Amino acid sequence: MKNQNITKVLVANRGEIAVRILHATKELGIESFSIFSEDDRDALHVAASDHSLALDGEGPSAYLDSDRIISLALESECTAIHPGYGFLSEDAAFSSQCISAGLTWIGPGPDVLKLFGEKNRARAFSEELGIPTPKGTNQAIDLKGALDFMESLQGTPMVLKAVSGGGGRGIRVVREVSRLEEAFKRSASEALGAFGNADLYAEVWLDQVRHIEVQVAGDGTGDIAVLGERECTLQRRRQKLIEIAPSPSIDDEFRDVLFNAARTICSAANFQNLGTVEFLIKNSDSSPSNSDPYVFIEVNPRIQVEHTVTEEIFGIDLVKTQLAIAGGSSLLELGLAPGEEPSPRGRSIQIRVNCERLNQSGEIFPASGSLDKFETPKGRGIRVETAAYTNYAPNPRFDSLLAKLIASTPSGSYKDLLALGRRAIRDLRVEGIETNASFLLNILAAEDVINNQIHTGFIEEKFSDLVEHKTDKESSVPPVRNIQSTSLAGAQLDTDDPLAVLDYGKQTSDLKAGNDIYDTESEGHETIFAPMQGTIIDIAVDIGDIVRQGDSLLIMEAMKMEHVIVASESGLIQELTISKGDTVREGSPLARIEKREVPKENETSQDEIDLDHIRPDLAESIERHHVGLDENRPAAVARRRKKGQRTARENIDDLCDSGSFVEYGALLIAGQRKRRTLEDLIENTPADGLISGIGSVNGDLFGSENTRCTVMSYDYTVLAGTQGMQNHRKHDRMFDLAIRWKTPLIFFTEGGGGRPGDTDGLSPVGLDLITFNHFGKLSGLVPLIGINSGNCFAGNAALLGCCDVVIATKNSSIGMGGPAMIEGGGLGVFRPEEVGPLKVQVPNGVVDIPVKDETEAVSIAKKYLSFFQGNLSAWECDDQRLLRNAIPENRLRAYDVRNVIDTLCDRDSVLELRRGFGLGIITALARIEGRPLGIIANNPGHLAGAIDSDGSDKAARFMQLCDAFDLPILNLCDTPGMMVGPEVEKTALVRHCCRLFVTGASLTVPFFTVILRKAYGLGAQAMAGASFKAPGFTISWPTGEFGGMGLEGAVKLGYRKDLEAIQDPKERKALFDEMVARMYKQGKAVSMATSFEIDDVIDPIDTRHWITNSLDAVPKSTLEPGKRRPYIDTW
Repeated sequence: MKNQNITKVLVANRGEIAVRILHATKELGIESFSIFSEDDRDALHVAASDHSLALDGEGPSAYLDSDRIISLALESECTAIHPGYGFLSEDAAFSSQCISAGLTWIGPGPDVLKLFGEKNRARAFSEELGIPTPKGTNQAIDLKGALDFMESLQGTPMVLKAVSGGGGRGIRVVREVSRLEEAFKRSASEALGAFGNADLYAEVWLDQVRHIEVQVAGDGTGDIAVLGERECTLQRRRQKLIEIAPSPSIDDEFRDVLFNAARTICSAANFQNLGTVEFLIKNSDSSPSNSDPYVFIEVNPRIQVEHTVTEEIFGIDLVKTQLAIAGGSSLLELGLAPGEEPSPRGRSIQIRVNCERLNQSGEIFPASGSLDKFETPKGRGIRVETAAYTNYAPNPRFDSLLAKLIASTPSGSYKDLLALGRRAIRDLRVEGIETNASFLLNILAAEDVINNQIHTGFIEEKFSDLVEHKTDKESSVPPVRNIQSTSLAGAQLDTDDPLAVLDYGKQTSDLKAGNDIYDTESEGHETIFAPMQGTIIDIAVDIGDIVRQGDSLLIMEAMKMEHVIVASESGLIQELTISKGDTVREGSPLARIEKREVPKENETSQDEIDLDHIRPDLAESIERHHVGLDENRPAAVARRRKKGQRTARENIDDLCDSGSFVEYGALLIAGQRKRRTLEDLIENTPADGLISGIGSVNGDLFGSENTRCTVMSYDYTVLAGTQGMQNHRKHDRMFDLAIRWKTPLIFFTEGGGGRPGDTDGLSPVGLDLITFNHFGKLSGLVPLIGINSGNCFAGNAALLGCCDVVIATKNSSIGMGGPAMIEGGGLGVFRPEEVGPLKVQVPNGVVDIPVKDETEAVSIAKKYLSFFQGNLSAWECDDQRLLRNAIPENRLRAYDVRNVIDTLCDRDSVLELRRGFGLGIITALARIEGRPLGIIANNPGHLAGAIDSDGSDKAARFMQLCDAFDLPILNLCDTPGMMVGPEVEKTALVRHCCRLFVTGASLTVPFFTVILRKAYGLGAQAMAGASFKAPGFTISWPTGEFGGMGLEGAVKLGYRKDLEAIQDPKERKALFDEMVARMYKQGKAVSMATSFEIDDVIDPIDTRHWITNSLDAVPKSTLEPGKRRPYIDTW
């Protein structure tokens, strides 16, 4: 077994899984490091490690502090991090951070975590492999999308799931449309709190199913070992309680089906290390969603809570296997080569014992206290995984899992296994804290469980029966020691002295006893009990006070949160049993109220709320936000005015609909805390020079739902609009939202590129940042609009260059390196305006649309975006009879094809792109009867419309743009063919012009071709998707003329000998003209239509009718949402 450089392991977890990992490292002789929060220093995993390292803060948030964890690992010279399960174990960003820091990540890598961490993406991935999934959505949905999906199920229930879900969180089953909105809100809120991502997707809800998961291991070569399956059907609210391996519910033939499906998925993902592939298996009476006997639901790329039962039946230590694979061992070296895995022996069950209280209505409450007694079961076939011990007080901030009881029998008998599991529960001794042990015992003793007649909803269906206390010996568990008579918890100290707890000795006095009069209620009185363990920090009433129902009585602090205790009845405060500073246990009596009618004049009322009052915490936030606004930065605004430019916020205000912009990361400051004061950074680096958020654009035309956009702008007044490590994090956040929400992105890119002066962060260079990768993934997914005014160099220019359209003001200078980089490379000294000015970047095609200033830039951006937002109901067009005379009768006379385009399309709708580049081709967005489409036209004013390399590139890229965003394409053809000659071949024409064939042939949107005049040879075919039969229609105006090549050239080549035989030049010219006229007659439009090489010759005024009629005939797109093309070529 290799371990590469795994000599010191930091376990980034707590509880029983941390203890389990630490035991494995100790057995392997690997030095171990644990971590602990301030309120977790007494936890068992701390004592189990060779070294323990303190985190900052308390509770789960401390264990989610990835920067602190990596910093501790590096300071301790650790070589690897094991994340366990939960917390950061499936965090792709954390995994990537660890790897970038030179630490070995013990688990599946970032790519796998990202793939399977987004559950809807994992669904789509599996479907592509032919693995059945429940009917559902493969993308995040909003409430309307959920409603549409539910209506499509025609009465079958659906389930909402968190995109980033796990552990049963963020899941709601919806059976009635009336409950959908509330379920959606609750699921989204729970998902946001648990995973930091509120996105949801939906699936059909499958009743009467079993839950089977397959344990896999991979070494990154594509080979996948399968280590059996586990049945997890006994679960409560989608959270597993009891797991069994192997499943007693499936046969070997079906088992192989699941194993092959798991191998297929994980092999395709190049899975490395351990994970589980989870399936739902249909019982005979399952609700159908398709004909498959099973469906895939998710992959969990980590070690599972229930890994223990697999270890028991295979005799393999899965944690050691994780360490070995991370250390470089192959499956073959571990004896796990596919097809050569060991066979299971016997059967094993895991039972999860939790600290919790249950009632018959199905409510579950976490239980707190101290373990006065904790004795685990022993004996043959029993194993216990726990982090608890006698006198330990489980921390209610964390998971309520107290212990995992694992029972294994070599016989493999299912009923014998259940009996052994019941014995393990009965032998568990817990005093001081309530647990679900009796509930678990009732489950294992239930007749349906013994007969294996169960499904995933069984526990909820039978909850009332299962929670009842059983009196027979078989179903009894020793009761928890009664603690209700004790009112105070722990020693009572001076709460005003923060050091009192540190001065308190190890010897404690007996707890104060409560007052017996509170054991029972008497008529006419109401006792207020503590709803939780906590400390009394304020008492708002005195004995004898009159209170009404709902009035505040006192405040308790528990887990750093303050809880207001209110009167449950109106009346007189008869007794107070506590004092300020007392720490009381859950259920302790606090006060006694003599019930009375309270006269109105004696009624106390809650303090009236001043709706205009600004609290200090809110005032601080408001002030911080104000710092970054233009009105509070007059010097910065003045600098922009001096340059004749607007501020970043002014551009965003002009772009977005009034009041619609919501800013993300407004309080961010530059990562320079090591070299500048906080006050300086707040004042001078607001938003770290990148203003970003979500707003609507053109909402007056298309409605707010269809116009949400991601809007970003570098702020040149902050560190010259450079890219710091903090604003790269903001990039990543906004790009990720744009990917998930499919929002168009508009980016003002003025700035100087990467910023070398940041000091905060672990990465010294930053080449591992994900910004440019994320932005590249947006290409072809959503419209990307780049706007520049002023200097735009290096990283800023890289993002600008990735955009679908580049709009630049006349003062722009755009380059992949600015003056400093040029001079640093020994290439000379230049002013910024000499590097990539518009006189360079327009004719070379970098800039699509040059404009005068930022006002015009924003106006053009809104117009450009509108073509991807929908149809317009109001439109006008010119008199179409003008088109009859748009093409001169003299076939040799040039004309301006732009006049044709303007007349044909809706008035003022045409927006031409890259006008200064590839002059022989015109590309433009336009509308016909309010419908957006793309137009590609030959320009007879340049090379008579011949197609050269630049024109080919321009047209091919434009086709990709239209295809990506579902815009139909109209080709207006007037070309003598491809440009020819020695000089043009120096431009690699053969390769460039052929882009038109391969791109045209790959189009998925409808496209059409209208012949205006010349349609010769390969050039004409290129203007029709490589064949006149490829477009939805190929029609000609009466002025059309056709030929396999130019008519004159065809005569010279085809009749060369005939012409050479005539010696008189005048006679030769006369014959030549006659032959050209004859070929023109043969190739004119009416002749072509006679042979059906084109669909028709039309009156030009009917062109719009042909277009709209054909668009109406085209079926609506049936493609799944997402990318039509992998990307749009940046050139």
